[in-house]
Amino acid sequence: MHAEMDKIIMGIDPGTNIMGYGVLEVTDGKAHMVTMGIIDLRKFPDAYLKLGHIFERVTGIIDSYLPDELAIEAPFFGKNVQSMLKLGRAQGVAIAAAIERSVPIHEYAPMKIKMALTGNGSASKEQVAGMLQRLLHIPNDEMGRFMDATDALAAAYCHFLQMGRPESGAPHYKGWKDFVNKNQDKVWKNHKS
Repeated sequence: MHAEMDKIIMGIDPGTNIMGYGVLEVTDGKAHMVTMGIIDLRKFPDAYLKLGHIFERVTGIIDSYLPDELAIEAPFFGKNVQSMLKLGRAQGVAIAAAIERSVPIHEYAPMKIKMALTGNGSASKEQVAGMLQRLLHIPNDEMGRFMDATDALAAAYCHFLQMGRPESGAPHYKGWKDFVNKNQDKVWKNHKS
């Protein structure tokens, strides 16, 4: 087990063709990149095969790096309902893989991630990647190869920045029991008279 603030954070940028992932190690209050990469889903013609592959790969990455927490980019609302549905399913399957391995999940809106890293909620992908490269001292050749993974790494880094601060935004839960314990007022009790 890691020391108090030392932890492994995995980031995921959901996608239906390319899903990015990144892993950060936090030691002595500093974040270091462990790995980043992509899960290429383009070779799967069937949507359900894609989802199955996402589950297998995310579970495999979790088993390899044993993250303490998962930070995932929440799909933003686009104009195309069909692509939103597909993206939501991809994100849901990645979340299910983390639940399967008992890894706590934290969702961040794309704007929040960009704001946390660059101070600008509408920063470009390139600006976010450039800031990550400076913060984590990532060589140019690695950045170029894994452009789709930088958003995942950004989600992990955003979570790292949130760790030292009091919880802001939506609460997170470790599972249904945790939700029930923290929300007694929302739980309907069936009392027999």
